[in-house]
Amino acid sequence: MDRLSAMRVFVCVVEQGSLSRAAEKLNLSRAMVSRYLADLEQWIGGRLLHRTTRSQSLTSAGEEVLVRSKALLLLSEEIEQVVDNSQQQPRGLLRITSSQSLIQAFLTDAVCDYLTFNPVAQIDICRQEKTLNLVDERIDLAIRITNQLDHNLIARRLGTCHSVLCAAPRYFEHHALPQTITDLSEHNCLTHEYYAHHHWSFVYQGESITVTISGNLSANCATVLTAATLRGFGISLLPRYLVNQLLTDGQLVEILAEYQPQELGIYGVYTSRQFLPVSLRAFLDFLIARFASDPRFA
Repeated sequence: MDRLSAMRVFVCVVEQGSLSRAAEKLNLSRAMVSRYLADLEQWIGGRLLHRTTRSQSLTSAGEEVLVRSKALLLLSEEIEQVVDNSQQQPRGLLRITSSQSLIQAFLTDAVCDYLTFNPVAQIDICRQEKTLNLVDERIDLAIRITNQLDHNLIARRLGTCHSVLCAAPRYFEHHALPQTITDLSEHNCLTHEYYAHHHWSFVYQGESITVTISGNLSANCATVLTAATLRGFGISLLPRYLVNQLLTDGQLVEILAEYQPQELGIYGVYTSRQFLPVSLRAFLDFLIARFASDPRFA
C-alpha cells in the first residue's frame, strides 16, 4: 500500500463528507477509495470512520490519524521542494483569491500571461470579497486591498489602489453637483459593505478629512457598485483601475477632484516564509513586476 496516497484519500474523504464525493474529487472509483481506507485501517489496527448510509463521523483514532496525516502530507510536499529552486520550473496547482473587480480588471490577463510562459503550472482563481482563513480554505495566495494587515500572515506589497469619487452624467440631471466635500451628505452615496461603509476619507491640501455618508444601496463588490453608478443611481467611491476607461469615455465623471481619496495598499498575502513553494515564489515575483509595469497601480 502507498501509505501517503492512502492518507491523501482519507483526508479527502473527511473533507468531502463522503466516499462518493471523495472518489469524484480524486477521479477514483468508489471501490478504490474504500480499498485505500481499508488498507489504512488495517495498517493502524483500528477503524477511522463511523459510517452509515446517510452520514459519517471520525472515530477517536480517526481524529488523531487525520491530524498526523495532514502533517505528513504537508511534510511530503515540503520535501519535494528541497531541490535546486533556481533550476526548477514552476509547476503544480496554486489556489489564489481576490476581489471580483481586481480579477476582472487585472488578474485574469496577468494569470493567462503567466501560464503562457509556465505551461506546466496551474492556477485556481477563487473570487472572494471577504477575508478568508487561508489555512482553512487551502488558499496559497490572497491578493488583498487594505491598509490593515493581519500580522500573523506574510504580506508582500504589490501596488497601490487609487480611488476616484464619481457619478454618471445622468445623475446630475436631477441632482446638484457637489461643490465641497460636505455636500456629499445631501447625496445618495453608494457604499462598499466591507470598506468605508459609513465614512469616506480624503486628503485635502495636506490635511486628512473624513466625511459621514449615507445611501440606499450597498454591495460587497465594486463591480456591482459600478453598474449602479452607471445607471445614475448615486455617487460612488470606486477603484480607479476599474473605472479609468469609463471616465475617459465620459460614461462617468470625476467630482471634487481636489479631494484625494485615501490610498490603499495591494498585497500578496500568504501563510509562511518557510519552505515557500517554487510555484508561489515565481508567481509572486511575476505579479510584483506586472503591477510595477501598470501605471494604474503606481
